[in-house]
Amino acid sequence: MNSFVVIGMGRFGQSVAKTLYQLGKDVLVIDQDEEVIQEISEEVTHAVVGNATDEHVLKSLGIRNFDVAVVAIGVDIQSSILVTVLLKELGVKYVVAKAQTELHAKVLNKVGADKVIFPERDMGIRVARNLVSTNIPNLNN
Repeated sequence: MNSFVVIGMGRFGQSVAKTLYQLGKDVLVIDQDEEVIQEISEEVTHAVVGNATDEHVLKSLGIRNFDVAVVAIGVDIQSSILVTVLLKELGVKYVVAKAQTELHAKVLNKVGADKVIFPERDMGIRVARNLVSTNIPNLNN
């Protein structure tokens, strides 16, 4: 998989997009905030100001040609769901979607997300497991 689209340029979306680009992948980012798009444009392959809930915008960007889409829309649950549906209908092979709640995750799964993630929870679990499995100096001394 070499081509990725990341929709939503909050902290999570930016982190995913920048890391993929640093790993040598082709990365398109989409967000409605022109200022955010200008800031990240040097750190990804393509950066577009646009409304990803608009099917015509997604089609004009050739969205079906991307291997993976990451829906990193944070606060707007409805937009997150609509974008996920559109991406699957337009033929994106693999869609990863960020969920806010368990119900949101359930809906994302039902509308076709291939993987649903909870970034904060997932990272918290990873950090806790890492702390338990590594040799941390005895804090009682």
